[in-house]
Amino acid sequence: MEFTHLPRRSFLRGAAGLTAATAAGLLLPGAQAEARAAAEPRIYSCAEWGARPPADPLTTLDHPANRVLVHHIACPNSTDYSLAHAFQVARDDQADHIDNNGWSDTGQHFTISRGGYRMEGRHGSLDALRSGNRIVRAAHCPGQNDNAIGIENEGTYTLVEPPQAQWDSLVVFVAYVCEQYGIPVEEIKGHRDYYNTECPGDKLYAKLPQLRDEVAAQLSEASASRRTTSRRQARPVR
Repeated sequence: MEFTHLPRRSFLRGAAGLTAATAAGLLLPGAQAEARAAAEPRIYSCAEWGARPPADPLTTLDHPANRVLVHHIACPNSTDYSLAHAFQVARDDQADHIDNNGWSDTGQHFTISRGGYRMEGRHGSLDALRSGNRIVRAAHCPGQNDNAIGIENEGTYTLVEPPQAQWDSLVVFVAYVCEQYGIPVEEIKGHRDYYNTECPGDKLYAKLPQLRDEVAAQLSEASASRRTTSRRQARPVR
């Protein structure tokens, strides 16, 4: 079952203590190419990061999402930017939500690690996103769980901004979500816009106008690229 009241977020526990990656390792390969091509970015599924089965059956709704809600996990700002650490974050987050909050599964639809890795959060969210016309009922914000895609960002962004790799990954991913569902960039919001919370932190919340601008630019570039490709394909053979 899901609670209509979200308890205060607790820090993740037990994240793997692996060697910190170098600054050069922060950027995800092909992120800019993904945006230009408007292709699906790399998103690791629940099966890939080793999710537990949901504690209760989940509900998939036959309508598209109409909003994006940005969150932070309110966990330590780890300097481990590895894929192994990202997977551990996803497992710890799911355990916290099921075992401590009493939810059916991870509350949010997707998670982005500080290293920039994108992961499915709630089971079924990736397939629903790919469809462009379905959304899995979530537990990330009361009143928004049936219509808004919840994206958690590893870290606490009250006093510091997210690392560049995480930010770049967020831009690419939100652009893809908006394109899939036809969500206008004006509907990219923060958790605190719909709930009495500090989430996603003052620093990340202050960057939401920039996020909307960068997503709009990527969507415009992708649209222009498609038009160019369409014109080339329509040219008669001489």
